[in-house]
Amino acid sequence: MNNKLSVKARYISLLCAIGLAVSLLFPLWRIDLTAPQYPEGLGLKIYPHKIGGDVDVVNGLNHYIGMRTLHTEDFFEFTILPYVIAAFAVFGLLTFLINRRWFFYTWVVLFVAFGVIAMFDFYRWEYDYGHNLDPNAAIVVPGMAYQPPLIGFKQLLNFGAYSFPDVGGYIFLLTGLLLVVMLFFEFRLSHKKEIPVNAVLTLALIFLLQSCNVKPQPIAYGKDACHFCKMIISDKKFGAEVVTQKGKAYKFDDTHCLLAFINKKEVPVTEIAATYLIDYTQTEKLIPAEKAFLLQGNTVRGPMGGTIAAFETEAAMQQVQAAWKANTITWKEVLP
Repeated sequence: MNNKLSVKARYISLLCAIGLAVSLLFPLWRIDLTAPQYPEGLGLKIYPHKIGGDVDVVNGLNHYIGMRTLHTEDFFEFTILPYVIAAFAVFGLLTFLINRRWFFYTWVVLFVAFGVIAMFDFYRWEYDYGHNLDPNAAIVVPGMAYQPPLIGFKQLLNFGAYSFPDVGGYIFLLTGLLLVVMLFFEFRLSHKKEIPVNAVLTLALIFLLQSCNVKPQPIAYGKDACHFCKMIISDKKFGAEVVTQKGKAYKFDDTHCLLAFINKKEVPVTEIAATYLIDYTQTEKLIPAEKAFLLQGNTVRGPMGGTIAAFETEAAMQQVQAAWKANTITWKEVLP
């Protein structure tokens, strides 16, 4: 029986090995914090060998709420992680050179197991970090825990916490996806069941891109503050949100604050992934701004002086257009 790898699997193994070696140069994960008192945000970058970013500032905040301060030397993972990643890169190179399916299978299974263990360890660390608090801290909120999200967004007091992969992490995810797809392909090939590997890789890549798609965060009326004017968002018929390429959400009272934020260019236009507006007739429902039907006029009165109302359907817009004596407008025309 031919136990050699296919040409595609062999060279993808080499590509993945190079990718793992390159990932040593970049952060694997990042946790971003946003709050009104820190308009530019704070960030922690988790490298294979250290914690980087605004560590000193975050440690100062941790002191007040009883969380432990962060120091690279307190985590044994940073001692061994670079060597583990390097070992997997060497394993991939050997897979290319040895060119045997059993060796490839072993590499993939170990790599996937390592990924699962690493995410569990990260969750365990976050849980301990957010729950093991100093009872004598200056600020104690009974029953409050400060565990950051494993991935995604979580509100922690007046801070919004965003946790997601960084460059090295995305390399890891893509490597794992490619290896699992090729394992499936090689297994089927070894059992004489040909499958179109190009189609499988394309579908896998589409799945990865879709899983990374940005999504809006629901606006918590009465709790969330407008990022621009800092007022509490309260009118459920208005509201807007900008989501960046990295998934960070900026929330606003109405289009007045939203457009002022865009004009200020606090976030470059190239980094804005999507803009959402609240549907006037379906309160609290966020709809893509470019697909919304918009009315503009002085009779439209947003909470901060905005003169634009959004509707998901043209029929809903037409029901109020005559009474308001407002003009239709597109989002492209609204933008500066």
